[in-house]
Amino acid sequence: MAYNRKLVPEAKSGLNRFKQEVANEMGVNFTDYNGELTSRQCGSVGGEMVKRMVHQYENNLK
Repeated sequence: MAYNRKLVPEAKSGLNRFKQEVANEMGVNFTDYNGELTSRQCGSVGGEMVKRMVHQYENNLK
């Protein structure tokens, strides 16, 4: 099972913009090559993205 595949491939550019936005707000410099970043930095960006998506979903349920 591939966990890194997009369920909606058309959303790729939007997700990339969202990732850049979150990374910039957190002070993490994402580029095409992220080999200098720590796992913690990359994971914190992903975690924050999920947190914001869940928050948005919950707000839409109201």
